[in-house]
Amino acid sequence: MGYCGLAVCFGSRPGCFDGIAYMKILVISGFLGAGKTTFIKELAKRTKQDFAVMENEYGAVGVDGGLLSGTQDDSGAPLNIWELTEGCICCTRKSDFATSVLTIANTIDPEYLVVEPTGVGMLSKIMENIRMIQYERIFLLSPITILDGEHFEQSLEKFPDICRDQIQTAGTILISKREQADEEERRQMEARIRAINPEADVCSVHYSKMDDAWWKNLLKRPLDSGKAAETAEETSDLENMGLTEVSLKNENELILFLQGVVSGVFGDIYRAKGFLKAGKAWLRFDVVDKTYTITGIDPMEESKSVFIGTGLKRNLLREVLQKSLYIKPGAAVPVSRKQGTAKGMIRPGTGLRQRINKE
Repeated sequence: MGYCGLAVCFGSRPGCFDGIAYMKILVISGFLGAGKTTFIKELAKRTKQDFAVMENEYGAVGVDGGLLSGTQDDSGAPLNIWELTEGCICCTRKSDFATSVLTIANTIDPEYLVVEPTGVGMLSKIMENIRMIQYERIFLLSPITILDGEHFEQSLEKFPDICRDQIQTAGTILISKREQADEEERRQMEARIRAINPEADVCSVHYSKMDDAWWKNLLKRPLDSGKAAETAEETSDLENMGLTEVSLKNENELILFLQGVVSGVFGDIYRAKGFLKAGKAWLRFDVVDKTYTITGIDPMEESKSVFIGTGLKRNLLREVLQKSLYIKPGAAVPVSRKQGTAKGMIRPGTGLRQRINKE
């Protein structure tokens, strides 16, 4: 057998078998707002392994990659973050996903590739797509699904196909955001999960309380090749919208905006997230169903926001968050050549400045 494309390992690097260095792939799934990105940051800190992270954002604007960019690997260097946007790796972007995995394996060659799919991705399809590109340098680990304990029942009711698929396909299931729940509530939720997937390891205690051996075991458990992957059909009709160059005057204005989001002013928004400058401060916001949180963050290179739901009122979102860019539908503003711009008009109805050449 030739050695073309293989990384030969002469040291004691974990993941080396018969002289060949394997890239191990761990998929961390979970519905919108379950806390996947937060878990990945903790995974990098607790295991101190050589990581690369592939982020798959549902919309055209990637938010989580920026939040992960400050996380360091075992050597103290920032994590390698790869982003795939405008589609889901379980369906529309699966060819790009395959190409990206092979590119990562053959260039930066990390010991572990952590894949964070979009929250509305079918985990069974994602694992099926990874199986198709598996070869001797890629080793698949048992996937993890993170469940939002606060919104588990609502998610299961609104999006049963996606949620059940993410539970059924997982080897390990973690329950987040249930720190205040009593023992009986935890038992009831665990029973609901085991009714869907009786073979999975279910952790109802928050992962931050688990010991180092538990964390390291997540990176050792192989994919159960004997487990049949019943691929479900994707049935989500969710819309998404991503915005950059967003800003608000102050924190109070952000609070008022988020209150409008959860009350339906901007459409039926199930998930929203982003970071922006509000006055002099940089703030991060998260919305899941009807609850929102705001936290302070270090300054970012660019402000971004993403909204996922149905019946999104796109122009209204632009009007509130992009005041410096927004032009009301129906208005036409001439563009001056003296300012070095193209000849034409700003197209009404789009809500954004566009240059239209008429030559």
